[in-house]
Amino acid sequence: MASPRRRSPTDRLTQWLAMTWGRLVPYLQTAGDGVRAHPRWSLAAVVLLTTGVVLSLIPGDEQKPETLPTVHVLDLPEFNSNATAMSMDPVTDGMDLDQHADADELTEPDDDWVMVEVRPGQTMERIFRELGLGPGLLHRVVHLDEHTRQLTRIRPGDEFAFVIDPEDGFQLLRAEHDEEHWLFIEKNGEGLASRIEPRALDRRIVEADGIITTSLFNAATRAGLSDNLTMRLASIFGWDIDFALEIRSGDRFALIYEEIWRDGEFLRDGPILAARFTNQGETFEAIRFDAGNGPDYFAPDGRPMRQAFLRAPLNFTRVTSNFNPRRFHPITRQVRPHNGTDYGAPTGTPVWAAGDGRVTRSAYNNRNGNYIFVQHGNHIETRYLHLSRRDVRVGDRVRQGQTIGAVGATGMATGPHLHYEFLVNGAHRNPRTVDLPPADPLPDELMEPFLQTGRPLLARLEAVETGGLMLARRDDDGGCEEQHQSC
Repeated sequence: MASPRRRSPTDRLTQWLAMTWGRLVPYLQTAGDGVRAHPRWSLAAVVLLTTGVVLSLIPGDEQKPETLPTVHVLDLPEFNSNATAMSMDPVTDGMDLDQHADADELTEPDDDWVMVEVRPGQTMERIFRELGLGPGLLHRVVHLDEHTRQLTRIRPGDEFAFVIDPEDGFQLLRAEHDEEHWLFIEKNGEGLASRIEPRALDRRIVEADGIITTSLFNAATRAGLSDNLTMRLASIFGWDIDFALEIRSGDRFALIYEEIWRDGEFLRDGPILAARFTNQGETFEAIRFDAGNGPDYFAPDGRPMRQAFLRAPLNFTRVTSNFNPRRFHPITRQVRPHNGTDYGAPTGTPVWAAGDGRVTRSAYNNRNGNYIFVQHGNHIETRYLHLSRRDVRVGDRVRQGQTIGAVGATGMATGPHLHYEFLVNGAHRNPRTVDLPPADPLPDELMEPFLQTGRPLLARLEAVETGGLMLARRDDDGGCEEQHQSC
């Protein structure tokens, strides 16, 4: 019997096309009927399909944050102790620029260094073993002094650099001591020695501003500020503004601060150099300046922002009861004077000393619960009641802002809160409205260097805030598609 003839590739393709066409004909007829019955819908479907195909071929841009702070180099004067903080060049604390350059040359690894990055599960003992270094050497290294003990606690991603001589073995180890310093362990004629060397840091000056619509934290987030930086901004003006009760929509702020970078990597926010806050139409300004006791903040006239007393000695949630000479007591059901302010806050919330002073009472009774009295200068006494714990004893000296106890509900209390009293010459005053004694202003001999620091910063704050308000108005008007000066 003759074998069947093998079909050519052309025959197989022709047969497949015929079968496919036969299957498509019913669908095409149905589609044609739909087009004739609904011509407008069919045309819209074709347009949408075509648009989708075209858009899919267009490469998309990476999404950017809604608002970012702008980095500007400020031309600020250099003088006294603030010059380093104002420098825009890479700096290292405690070194001049020549020393910094020499340190870079000494600490930058070259071809003689063996670089090691810690892997998950890797230990220092394993690293030494893989490099051919014995456990005895590791024991001497980690027990050399208090700095080298940290080498027993390493994490994935940590980096170490070794110098190992082919004949003499271990010579030098470099490790990260902290974000601003290197730790070196080197071999010398007497054995091993360690030293700490500074690392080059880049301090960038950043400007930010915002207008409050719902809350300070929301406005600060839109301006690109971290929560920590927002808290520091609030603490600067905390003696003049009650951020829990007095913030209003329309309040605005502007600040100039540092960002700390190293090797092109952001490390953390640096200090706030100057700030402005407008609250209910009243504007407050602050400038960072070192008067000899460490940097602090001062108003443009040299008055310290830090007053002699805190307005509220805790971070509270709400005021549960105000100062009231004729309050109806919720427990005794009697009308009695309420000689302080009750601040509601979770149990355990730290309570601070409102000012410098000496503890005169630290005890417990059934009415006040755990309580503390502090005597200050100027015939002023402050009292803290219903605490969950007391951290100071009678006779202790306390500093403003020092934690002396924690919020509780001890004694005659219906819930966790701090009852806070403020007495002047033995008479109770409303803690929220009493005139607080001012702190001493800067001495005359420091006013000129302070003004040299403050003038350019205040001028820059004015420009930052004015620019931000102009952009906000343009955005509200809808007449400018992009926020730039040419709109």
